[in-house]
Amino acid sequence: MAILQPLIDMAEICYRQGVRHVVISPGSRSAALTLAFVRHGGFQAHVCIDERSAGFIALGMAQQIDSPVVLICTSGSAAYNFAPAVSEAFFQQIPLLVLTADRPREWQHQYDGQTIYQTGIFGPHAKRSFEVSPDYGHPDVQWAINRITNEAINLANTAPNGPVHINVPIREPFYPAVGEDFTPSQQVRIIRQELSETVLPQNTWEELLDEWESAPKILIAGGQGRPDAALNATLARIADEWHVPVLGDCIANLSGSGEFILHHDLFLGRQEAENLRPDLLVTFGMSFLSKDFKQFIRKNPPKYHWHIGEDAFLADPFQSVTRNIVGKPAAFFDKLFERIDYQSFVENSEPDNDPAFQSLWVTNERNARTKKHEYMQNLSTFSDLTLLDIIFKDIKNEYQLHIANSMSVRYANVLATENEWSGVHANRGTSGIDGCVSTAIGAARVNGKPTLLIVGDVAFLYDRNGLLVDNLPQNLKIVVLNNAGGNIFRMIDGPGSLPELETYFETRHAFSARRTCEDSGIAYFGVSSTGDSEATVKEFLDFDGIALLEGFTDPAENTSAWKGLKRAAH
Repeated sequence: MAILQPLIDMAEICYRQGVRHVVISPGSRSAALTLAFVRHGGFQAHVCIDERSAGFIALGMAQQIDSPVVLICTSGSAAYNFAPAVSEAFFQQIPLLVLTADRPREWQHQYDGQTIYQTGIFGPHAKRSFEVSPDYGHPDVQWAINRITNEAINLANTAPNGPVHINVPIREPFYPAVGEDFTPSQQVRIIRQELSETVLPQNTWEELLDEWESAPKILIAGGQGRPDAALNATLARIADEWHVPVLGDCIANLSGSGEFILHHDLFLGRQEAENLRPDLLVTFGMSFLSKDFKQFIRKNPPKYHWHIGEDAFLADPFQSVTRNIVGKPAAFFDKLFERIDYQSFVENSEPDNDPAFQSLWVTNERNARTKKHEYMQNLSTFSDLTLLDIIFKDIKNEYQLHIANSMSVRYANVLATENEWSGVHANRGTSGIDGCVSTAIGAARVNGKPTLLIVGDVAFLYDRNGLLVDNLPQNLKIVVLNNAGGNIFRMIDGPGSLPELETYFETRHAFSARRTCEDSGIAYFGVSSTGDSEATVKEFLDFDGIALLEGFTDPAENTSAWKGLKRAAH
């Protein structure tokens, strides 16, 4: 038997449980783990020297395939650098299996290098944390590692999905001898987890239908979620046949109906919007991007509010939830439509929804869209808005869109709502600026689709170590909005009027992405005025391979353009 046979078996269990991708940050103490997966032959191994970037690359992959991706690192501070990606995966419900090599505990506080407290290092941001014993020769330890590996994968894949951590202390020697066999042992055992389908009892459905019928003004709103064709088809039928407005930010991935409300962030801030208050609000998905929508519901709470999801916590960001319904949104809305449709057939009647309520929402949506187009058509100065408007109008392929946080995602929520995307993704679990480049790289490596990332300069600079990987995905295009600082602080209330704005909030800089592109072999395009922007954008989008377009804009012009759009839409 190999010196560390249970770790070889760990890789085999992962493979037989369906895991196919492993992201590895090189190190010494993790050698046995790395070799167990690399020599297995069944995994696609991705190497990234920076653990923080590696974590987000794995997150981007798992986000696309909806299956756990393994992360491996050496001991010490390396493990801590996985933390931002682990926390994002936890709040975005993305499955990861994090394997951190470690020194045995008796070496803590003995001035032994790369030895820290790694047990439970991710705290509550991991669904669960395990630690195995370093005494791999004992039969009970071999049994425990087999069981723990199965449990960890099953747990990562159980709704709500998320990251699971196994800390792996390893004694020396841990490098294999020449010719050492890496064949899995006969003791490998797979433990499948079977999930039963949750069915709401008949009396609950009766109560739900009573509340539905007693609420003439119904609004359905989707938070962040993956593209779901079945869900969109059902929501389109509900909107079209029952005159129920369906609303969502760009990250809700709603499509399939021209009646969906997608520009609410441009009109809900008005005082006269109170007549849009629903009697029944039905929400699903995770975070909502629109602050105006959250504040609107808080000020105008519905009588009933159902939330559908598989969260482990009771999420009530609107401060109005009256029913928390556990289940998949697609299945719930399908069953809801089926029951109401059947009831209408039996009673030979139509649902009592108020069609004027949907008409009011749709009218506001169309007006906001028209005002947006008029404003953008007359906007002559060069800004983040004008550059993105040109890009979104020029895109022909069905790209998958990835958006960084701060202003990037807010711009996209207004400008990218009319494109046919194959999916819209953003790291809104924690809404940090770290990891957006790496996440897009991970996604592009496995999605097989043209992929576009919109990112601000600070977020790009913060995460450019993600580009220090071999074989960058050639299907990735990156747009960097370089306004020489964190421009969002001019847009929001508070810091914009402070004398310390430029130094301590915007963090002004003079860096460019050009040299990063040269180092990484990425085709580079730059634009700084309206005169050459359309031709440069076309050349950038037509380029065959990975490319980056950097738009140099003025923060004062960006602020003026953005606030002008908000005023024009109101």
